[in-house]
Amino acid sequence: MCGICGWVGFDRDLGDDASRRTLAGMTRTMECRGPDAEGTWVDTHAALGHRRLAVIDLPGGSQPMELPDEAGQRAPVIVYSGETYNFRELRRQLAGRGHRFRTDSDTEVVLHAHREWGRDDPRKAVERLNGMFAYAIWDPGTEELVLVRDRLGVKPLYYHPTPDGVLFGSEPKAILANPLTERRVDLDGLRRALSWVHDPSNAVFAGLREVPPGAIVRVSRRGVQEERYWQLEDTGHTDDVPTTVRNVREILEDTAKRQLIADVPLCTLLSGGLDSSALTALAQKHVDGTVRSFSVDFTGYEDNFTADDVRGTPDAPYVREVAQFVGTDHTDIRLSTEQLMDPEVRAAALHARDIPAGIGDMDTSLYLLFKAVRERSTVALSGESADEVFGGYRDFHDADTVAADTFPWLAGRMMAHDPANPGLFDGGLYRSLDLPGYLDAQYRKALAEVPELTGPAAADPHERRMREICYLYLTRFLPNLLDRKDRMSMAVGLEVRVPFCDHRLVEYVFGTPWAHKTFDGREKSLLRAATADLLPESVVKRVKSPYPSTQDETYEKELRERAAQLLRRDDSPVAPLIDRDAVRQRIDAPLDGSSSMGTRIQLERVLDLDTWLRVYSVSLDLR
Repeated sequence: MCGICGWVGFDRDLGDDASRRTLAGMTRTMECRGPDAEGTWVDTHAALGHRRLAVIDLPGGSQPMELPDEAGQRAPVIVYSGETYNFRELRRQLAGRGHRFRTDSDTEVVLHAHREWGRDDPRKAVERLNGMFAYAIWDPGTEELVLVRDRLGVKPLYYHPTPDGVLFGSEPKAILANPLTERRVDLDGLRRALSWVHDPSNAVFAGLREVPPGAIVRVSRRGVQEERYWQLEDTGHTDDVPTTVRNVREILEDTAKRQLIADVPLCTLLSGGLDSSALTALAQKHVDGTVRSFSVDFTGYEDNFTADDVRGTPDAPYVREVAQFVGTDHTDIRLSTEQLMDPEVRAAALHARDIPAGIGDMDTSLYLLFKAVRERSTVALSGESADEVFGGYRDFHDADTVAADTFPWLAGRMMAHDPANPGLFDGGLYRSLDLPGYLDAQYRKALAEVPELTGPAAADPHERRMREICYLYLTRFLPNLLDRKDRMSMAVGLEVRVPFCDHRLVEYVFGTPWAHKTFDGREKSLLRAATADLLPESVVKRVKSPYPSTQDETYEKELRERAAQLLRRDDSPVAPLIDRDAVRQRIDAPLDGSSSMGTRIQLERVLDLDTWLRVYSVSLDLR
């Protein structure tokens, strides 16, 4: 894992002292992503920066990395973030074609792959890669920059076109460190910040975009061009259920083995749910020795747990059972309300996200979990994305939510919210935002992309709708979770891998009929059947329970007090955006369970937005 950044300017000399200092400043913003080493590379019209977290080939994987010049042509140079899990197979293929390697790193393999297969069309090289990655290759001969992002968008990559080129970085903060940009947010950016819908064309800050998942961005004197090299398609699935289950297991076995490769300590994140438990069992099966596993819990949570519509059981009993059943070396990370409310911790978590689109204590606790894990391991395997791939959320199985003419997570129990209700925000601002119109436009755009269902299932309206629901979760919901995971982990220098995002698995399961995904009348039927032999029966039968959130009333009381302090401040940057009377009503509302959770979410959003506006010195353009 690492952090990358760069600057291409066709009408300037980036080798001057001022430009070099700017590049150093951009690179320095990502020190947390790469605590082990720093490197820069500068040419007349291109400047590349890299921060390294050493995971594979510790002594030999330094970047930026160049190949030797060839036939009188200057060689391309790369800055790379992530992991290519099939690099050993590709290395053997390339060696058979005459390529010679100086290191044992996957970065050098990717660079050779582009020389061999991608000189004229980068897609022919990228399509061979299996992994999570974001990288940039500058070719001094053609003066072209190629930006590449993995298929699911596991690793982030942003870019900002300029009048004579482009700026890019693993995080917005790297780009915002360049004086050519401004920390300005307009109405469209604020819409994106206040919505839980992924849109790579809108990265909140004006002028900033994401390289879309599964895409390449090519930058030359002719301009900036985006092109897709991968997208979800209909596969015409014809396997019966037993064959499908068997194939899912085979892909999972292969994926687990590939993603266990590391030259540093590795562990798993274990919640006691089906996804993380299956992954932990597969990891233990394929390693020599004992797998380390980690879980997060809150002080007093298990003893005082109260079931609600979202979480029916605490994680801890299942975590203990899986750890004992599988035989892991397990550690519980137990957090207190005092830790969750620590202003420095909350600011660090928000700074890691770059945008005020967090989810309160679930962001802060994830940051603290990763920080504790990093003291013992450098790489962790996570069960993230199994719910999106296999249909695990309860909203997949709720008829009213499925029938709703909007994004299902906005209509169902997960994040139910009326976009026309301003909540704690100023009514005039909310009317200007027109969130209902914005979300509807995003929804229609997403539906237009869904690959048409073929075969016998195409005649079933429910099958067609579930194809849409699956597509929406994979392309508009999952990227938010992957970004959150990446930012919280890389903020403490921890690499988190997500085996359920292996594109072979995603393609195969996406192509299966919904009837296959629910063949036993349960959620995640295919995953449950494919891994049942690895797990205790209690976990196989356990109902989905989301990432935990503290139930300590002290947490919300402290949250309300901080909101009251915000109202008493004259210099609060969020003041023009909120309805102060509505905030006061929430502060004074009784602590009464489910409605209290709504209060927490809204107050946290206001507090996070205030901190973000101050920390980033954001200029708001709300005309």
